[in-house]
Amino acid sequence: MSANAALQARRVAAVPRGVATATAIFADRADNSELWDAEGRRYVDFAGGIAVLNTGHRHAQVMAAVSAQMERYTHTAFQVVAYEPYVALAERLNALAPIDGPAKTILFTTGAEAVENAVKIARAATGRSAVIAFTGGFHGRTMLTMGLTGKALPYKHRFGPMPAEIYHAPFPIPHYGVTTEDALRALEFIFRADAAPDRVAAIILEPVQGEGGFHVAPPEFMQALRALCDRHGILLIADEIQAGFGRTGKMFAVEHTGVKPDLITVAKSLAGGFPLAGVIGRAELMDAPEPGGLGGTYAGSPIACAAALAV
Repeated sequence: MSANAALQARRVAAVPRGVATATAIFADRADNSELWDAEGRRYVDFAGGIAVLNTGHRHAQVMAAVSAQMERYTHTAFQVVAYEPYVALAERLNALAPIDGPAKTILFTTGAEAVENAVKIARAATGRSAVIAFTGGFHGRTMLTMGLTGKALPYKHRFGPMPAEIYHAPFPIPHYGVTTEDALRALEFIFRADAAPDRVAAIILEPVQGEGGFHVAPPEFMQALRALCDRHGILLIADEIQAGFGRTGKMFAVEHTGVKPDLITVAKSLAGGFPLAGVIGRAELMDAPEPGGLGGTYAGSPIACAAALAV
């Protein structure tokens, strides 16, 4: 039995089938854009851990920063004892993000965690509860983010009921016969039939859909959403978890549209292979939750913060 086959047999016995794996190989080592499997075969890695490795596997500057941080401390929980890398990274992200006015950043561990907390912040800041997302969008696999995700299979199958007060509009994809006008008209239907605008806390979307099929939100659609949100006091959340950090040629994909969102979720390539996520937003919105309302034991790991500052 080959090394990959032997590992696969162990995997089937020890790991539930619900976590699927796209390839039949097991990683042994990786460097930059290349990966070697358990049998020594070399591959060019076009997946990058699902858009996590924009700087490649084990970038020298990232590894040096992580090594230096590990010599100092690996964990304190930011809510218990704070540390400078978290603050420094927040300052850096605040300066980079296309946010109108002063910004603040809170750090988490996973993309789904960032999206959940963006919704919490939006609800706290607006006093409203409803959230609108789009068909084809992917926002995570937790209960709330699964509800926001606009694909039933495989993400929602047998996991219901879905969370309340989440509504979906069609994402504008002209070659599928859905225009910007169609998508905007659908939002008006939601306002009339399901959730009046004064109940909607936020509209969330990916400026470039990933799981939906790599569909780009038309700039005119993003601009119309910005105007609609401004008109009704709704917050616009750009989910940049997969599209951000240079993947589209700009630091954030939404920069191609000229639109400034109220909140931005980030993760994946933020820390060059280390688990880290965050929400960047307008300072007055970010301060809406009470002290203790946001956080997490591993949120903003000092090791991941060091990696992100190197990235």
